Amino acid sequence: MPPDPLTPLRATPELEDFGHKYTEEGQGAVGKKLLESYFSSVEKLFDESKLAEKKKISAIEIGCGEGFSTQRLRSMLPDTVTLSASEFVSALVPIAQSLNPDVTIIEESIYETTHKDASFDLIFLLEVLEHLDYPDKALIELSRILKPNGYLILGVPREPLWCSLNMARGKYLTHLGNTPGHLNHWTSYALKRDVQKHFGPVLKMRQPLPWTQVLAQKKATA
Repeated sequence: MPPDPLTPLRATPELEDFGHKYTEEGQGAVGKKLLESYFSSVEKLFDESKLAEKKKISAIEIGCGEGFSTQRLRSMLPDTVTLSASEFVSALVPIAQSLNPDVTIIEESIYETTHKDASFDLIFLLEVLEHLDYPDKALIELSRILKPNGYLILGVPREPLWCSLNMARGKYLTHLGNTPGHLNHWTSYALKRDVQKHFGPVLKMRQPLPWTQVLAQKKATA
């Protein structure tokens, strides 16, 4: 169910720079190390799912931004995975597509995607949930398009550690370290609770500094 169209949204994704952690912060020695740790952890969660044992896997990254994360995912996933991606900000879709010519990338809202029920074996939602006005509605929609027994790999900043690290490097001081555009803060406990409410058991949790990532499996219907 999409949000109430009459309710003003606080999120302004068209004004945010989602790629800075790859193009700016990710270019230094520390930034590169953090990014490598992040995607190494994502790969380990994928391995935990045992999906690589299947002959054919349909996967999608929701909220791919400029497509930098899509590149990382495509490079780590086996050829048995058909990966697609989507992004809400229309101006970012051609940028993401140009970086990922072999991946189908479309424009859509996370609250009301264009996919049929039970379309995917695997959904990636990386650094998106914290930007949303209605994270519960987003998780409900993703559960709808995920197959029974399918998997969700989700990552968010680990709060309040994220804010503390921003403060330590002199960033966003007037916001007490909160990155502009981050509307939600999760502890690891709260993230696990909210994901399990809409999907099913969290099978694995990883915490590459300074994030929390979970692997959850959607309950099969009776």
